[in-house]
Amino acid sequence: MNRSLLTGILTGAAIVTAGGAIASYRILEGEPHYAQVLDVQPVTETVRTPREECTDEAVTRQAPVKDEKRITGTVAGAVVGGVIGHQIGGGNGKKAATAAGAAAGGYAGNQIQKRVQENNTETTTEHNCRTVYDSHQETVGYDVKYRLGRKEGVVRMDHDPGERIPAEDGELVLDRRAD
Repeated sequence: MNRSLLTGILTGAAIVTAGGAIASYRILEGEPHYAQVLDVQPVTETVRTPREECTDEAVTRQAPVKDEKRITGTVAGAVVGGVIGHQIGGGNGKKAATAAGAAAGGYAGNQIQKRVQENNTETTTEHNCRTVYDSHQETVGYDVKYRLGRKEGVVRMDHDPGERIPAEDGELVLDRRAD
């Protein structure tokens, strides 16, 4: 083989090897292209969603009273009491017994009508609605601990980056996902 050809081949091989070594050294010692992800913690918040909940309920109320003064019960009781009182006694005592019977009967009739009115109820159905809140947890981001070269840091991201984060010129590139 020709000596100058051999010298050219050896010189070319040395240059290629040196260039590869220099490039490898720069890659290893220079700025990394990716940050290593050390830890990822999801960040959540409680979301409350309102909704309307309605039910039909039976409601019992006192029926409307037509005779608030209870005149009917008082009069009917007085008549019955007067008749019973008239049956007792004789002479002037008959008049006193009639009056006392009418008074007692009037009071009794009034109280009886009062109890009847209080126990006279009506039941209706009411449609009642109220606002209730459903709660659930929603992930709003991720706190990512990373190492870029010798520097460690934490950054909040909108997605889980996986094992590494792209970097350029010693800074994280957060607008694209790692390969």
